[in-house]
Amino acid sequence: MHAAFAVIGVYSHLAIVVLILHALFILWVVFGALLTGHRPILRRLHIASLVWGIFTELAPWPCPLTLLENWLEAKAGIEPYQGVFLLHYLDRLVYPEISVTVLIIAGVIVCILNLAFYGYRMWSDQLR
Repeated sequence: MHAAFAVIGVYSHLAIVVLILHALFILWVVFGALLTGHRPILRRLHIASLVWGIFTELAPWPCPLTLLENWLEAKAGIEPYQGVFLLHYLDRLVYPEISVTVLIIAGVIVCILNLAFYGYRMWSDQLR
């Protein structure tokens, strides 16, 4: 009986780790342009993350991190949330009564603005 609780605890802790990684990835997508500077590898990773962010917002299926978190929560005996990661965790804190559509559009706009920033940076670097 004790071993079963230990396994449930492991799944619960892993779900928390995935949740934190998911939140960090979102922060990376939103603010990564501020951290990349003139480091080409970081810039490429951030641009790929932006494209992935747009893709997962517009795709008809959930993000793999959401699926993993939900699976781990189910294994831990926690009822997994349904719907969009951001809406589930940030809705009541940051976006009270916001629709999923508005949240998706805002996410895509943030990604596009970051890509535009990179385009401007590349264009201005070529003028020098």
